[in-house]
Amino acid sequence: MEQMSMQKRLLLAALLSIVFFMVYDFFMPKRVMPEQNQTTVSQSQSIDQNKAPNINQNTPKSNENLASNEIIATIKGQSYEAKIDKLGRISKFYLTEEKYKTEDGNKIELVSQNPLPLELRFNDSMLNADAFKVAYSSDASEIDASSEPKTIKLTQKLDGVTVTKNIKFYPNGRYEVEVNLSKNVDYFITPGFRPNIAVDSYTVHGVMLRNADDSLNIIEDGDAKEVKNYANTTIAAASDRYYTTLFYSFEKPFEVAVDKDSNNNPILFVKANDNLKLGAYIGPKEHKILSSMDERLNDVIEYGWFTFIAKPMFAFLNFLHNYIGNWGWAIVVLTLVIRIVLFPLTYKGMLSMNKLKELAPKVKELQTKYKDDKQKMQVHMMELYKKHGANPMGGCLPILLQIPVFFAIYRVLLNAIELKGAPWILWIHDLSVMDPYFVLPILMGLTMFLQQKLTPTTFTDPMQEKVMKFLPLIFTFFFVTFPAGLTLYWFVNNVCSVVQQVFVNKLFEKHKKAAEVKA
Repeated sequence: MEQMSMQKRLLLAALLSIVFFMVYDFFMPKRVMPEQNQTTVSQSQSIDQNKAPNINQNTPKSNENLASNEIIATIKGQSYEAKIDKLGRISKFYLTEEKYKTEDGNKIELVSQNPLPLELRFNDSMLNADAFKVAYSSDASEIDASSEPKTIKLTQKLDGVTVTKNIKFYPNGRYEVEVNLSKNVDYFITPGFRPNIAVDSYTVHGVMLRNADDSLNIIEDGDAKEVKNYANTTIAAASDRYYTTLFYSFEKPFEVAVDKDSNNNPILFVKANDNLKLGAYIGPKEHKILSSMDERLNDVIEYGWFTFIAKPMFAFLNFLHNYIGNWGWAIVVLTLVIRIVLFPLTYKGMLSMNKLKELAPKVKELQTKYKDDKQKMQVHMMELYKKHGANPMGGCLPILLQIPVFFAIYRVLLNAIELKGAPWILWIHDLSVMDPYFVLPILMGLTMFLQQKLTPTTFTDPMQEKVMKFLPLIFTFFFVTFPAGLTLYWFVNNVCSVVQQVFVNKLFEKHKKAAEVKA
């Protein structure tokens, strides 16, 4: 492969990175969703729009004539506050921890759109209509689950059937729901529409189903075209970037119907016709909390194509944090470890780039001499590379290997709610948001510029060389709005590259002088 081709590949990789960052920068800011999707829809409108899914395609509309906004019970946990309305649903769910509060000090509300968690719908249209007219009664108006689990009992007496919901609330947002009916009838219960806090056009938000065989089904917002049924489901989760509401049962898998709203966003319903018991959770997708319930619930955190790399990478990052006690320094150590692991390949690549730079004049001679015979030029160039032990692809290989690593750590740092409110040093008080003083992006750009100056290049096209020179400035511009944790990773990565390049350059010069002395 000729030298020009290698430089074009490097340039193409750089340009693709720029395109990626442009897309990220454009979509990543949390944009307001369309009004009908962002604002809580009125109860009657929501019920008319969302039909109860039905395996037999006999799907009645739900009608809600009850003033259901009246609260009949309040639950206070260690990190949340929940409210239950007259229809036996969790109509409000607030996170009370300081790090989850908005910039103006308000509590985050995870439940804001219909259907609400624990809403029941029936196949029988008459029974279903009755279910939205008759209020539930509660055996307690307020319970305190902040230190230990507490149970509340809700009862609804319909025409011909009595519904009982026993709900056991835990301190951390976990709860268990047991539905008992006085007689068997087909019904659906939902964990609710996904939280609408951290929604953007890049990260995954929608529905994730984990099957009994450990496979996953992901239906993103906008992709639910029709009602679909899934048997043998163990986890049914509706999530945005950071938060989720879910049902789970690993011992007894359940059947799920994925309905859709007017915007083709997926809505989860669990189908049953007798007594049903499910584990459930509303809250942040935090590994520590999910693992405390069941390690398999971590599948709710979606990393995309590079999940197989991202999962162990987060596990290692979490391991480092447990010992270091600071997420910022854990990111620094993780980056150093990655660079050490990849150093043998990086070292070979850097040596190859130095050799190619030395051979550049001879390559140019061959290109001039055989400009009319491309085949001969290729043969003589390959002979030249072989003679001097140079690999024209040697500089590309380390870059190609680092791409999946970068994207994996990018998804880890993007999806890790653990970084929310996590400080690093002095001015960095939240690694999940941008550096408020732009220090890290500027340092990242400067180290990238220094790395570029130290790296041997053999550009023969002035335009390619100019484009490469502008990359540090372009990357700095895009990293200005990136989360500080991700920018920190890239900055430390650049520092490692500079140190390694200086070491390799000096070593190459030493070997070169030794070879000249022998000659």
